Amino acid sequence: MVKATVISDATTVYPGEHVTKATSVTPGQTEVSLRAWEGQGIRTGIWEVTPGTFSSTRDGYDEICQIISGTATISEADGSTFEIGPGSLFVTPAGWEGTWTVHETLRKMWVVADIKAD
Repeated sequence: MVKATVISDATTVYPGEHVTKATSVTPGQTEVSLRAWEGQGIRTGIWEVTPGTFSSTRDGYDEICQIISGTATISEADGSTFEIGPGSLFVTPAGWEGTWTVHETLRKMWVVADIKAD
């Protein structure tokens, strides 16, 4: 029997211990990711990051993000920006590059789909 994977409250679930954010330009910025499910090239979970600025790329996968809490400004490679906060939904497709400036600790639900190489 196949059973559902359930996180009863994504706003309060303990995601684990934070570690240093590798691509951060802000000393002391940390992140944590709780993987909830994985199958057939798709993964989903909860991610949290503390205030600061970091670079981000999507190499080989598309990502769908739903912001649960916190705020940030995302700058895209062409210099355009958009603001995100609770309720924001956006997609960063494979090949996307940008910079996140997190204003207050941010938590998101994410879904990643791997892109098959041709």
